[in-house]
This record gives sequence, structure tokens and C-alpha cells, in this order.
Amino acid sequence: MSYDNELFHAQAAARKAGEACIRILNEGFVAETKSDDSPVTRADKESERLIVSILSEAFPEDGFLGEEGASGDGTSGRRWIIDPIDGTRDFVRNNRLWAILIGLEEKGEPVVGICYLPMLGEMYYAAKGQGAFWDGKPIHASTVADTKQAVICVNKLNAVTNPPFGPRLLDWLAGFWCVRVFGGIYDAMLVASGRMEIWMEPSVAPWDLCAPSCILREAGAKFFALSGKDSIYEGNGVACAPGMEPEVRRFLGL
Repeated sequence: MSYDNELFHAQAAARKAGEACIRILNEGFVAETKSDDSPVTRADKESERLIVSILSEAFPEDGFLGEEGASGDGTSGRRWIIDPIDGTRDFVRNNRLWAILIGLEEKGEPVVGICYLPMLGEMYYAAKGQGAFWDGKPIHASTVADTKQAVICVNKLNAVTNPPFGPRLLDWLAGFWCVRVFGGIYDAMLVASGRMEIWMEPSVAPWDLCAPSCILREAGAKFFALSGKDSIYEGNGVACAPGMEPEVRRFLGL
């Protein structure tokens, strides 16, 4: 099955939302604090509104799940899972690595993924069985299989004091060639494009994982929850180059 139509409309929606976010960034805004202590701005809300509007017109039978409240089951068995600004903290601080994430879930499986970084002008995308791409060029996970040659990112270091991380984490990281943390989704795209080997996220939501999990898998990377489950609903996730999977599973006790 081809998902070319879905990719076309999702990329168009991401670009339109990105234009709106940059406009609001330039105009100025006031960030509010949600119940989970994360920030939200009118850019988040406008981005989600635009994405839902464009995709619901193109695919009226599909459902939605968005970070800022978009919801609906639809009648097609599919739903679009949206993070209108992934990295709102970066957006608020005018750091450039925030992104717009649009994923399509079909029968519980992520089958389309869009990751657009408006400030960098970079578009990563994939669809099931169609490969993964970065600005139109195919991307592939790294072939590195040795920690001494590998680059790792563990995001949200303030959330890794509990198992399966705990005090073992720093000792484990010491064995890697390099440790880098650029900011959430950008790290995931570095893994997908072969520029980094491991990305670990100890605390995330489904809208953080639907799109990137599709892109990562289509690029040949491995993706799973910290429990080892094949799920974007465990509240965490890890992606790695295929050759690093045994080492990651060993560390996680899987």
C-alpha cells in the first residue's frame, strides 16, 4: 500500500503550521504552564488547529489525537497523532531545535511519520514500506556496533534516577565514544540518519513517539519501549542502530 497522498498532505500541514509558529515567535507571546508543569503557547494551539484542519479536509474519516486536545476516533480505523510543537521549552527560549510531529496510526501501528524542523528548514519523513528520507534523500541507520565508536543521547537526565537507569547510567555512558544531547526529536533524527547510534527517552507521550518511531524503523533503526515492548504508549522509548541493540537490551535488563 502506498501512503504518498498521506505524506503529501502531512508535509503540507507541517509546513503551514511551521509558518504560523515562526510568525508567532516573531510577534511575541506569553507562555502558560500546563498541569504537568510543561509550557504551552498560542503557537502550539494554532499549529494543532491548522494541522487538524488540513488533514481532516483531506481525510475526513480519520481520527485525531493531539497534545493540545485534538481528539476523535473517526471511522476509518486510522488516526493522526500530532505534537504541534515538540520542544516547546526550546520554542519559548528561541532555540532552533523544536519540531512539528505528525504521525499516522493504522490498526495500532505507526505507518506515516513527519518530523519538520521549521527553524532549520529540515523535513524528515517516512511511510511503512516506503523508506525514510531527509529533505528528499534516503536515510539509513548507522552500522556501528561497538560502544567505543558509538554516540549516545539520553534525554531528560532529570528523569533517569529511577530504574532501569539509576546510578548505573553514568558508568555505562563512560564506555561510549561520545555523549551528545541536542534536544529530543533532533537526536532521534540523528539516529535515523546514521549520525548517532542510540536515543533514549525516559519520559514521553504517544505524540512524541508516533512519527519518529515510523521514521526510525523505515531507516533501519530499532525502536521499542524501555520495557522491551513494541509500543508508543509505555511513556518512554529507545531507538538504536541495529548493531547496538544487544548492548541496549543488556543495559536495560531485557
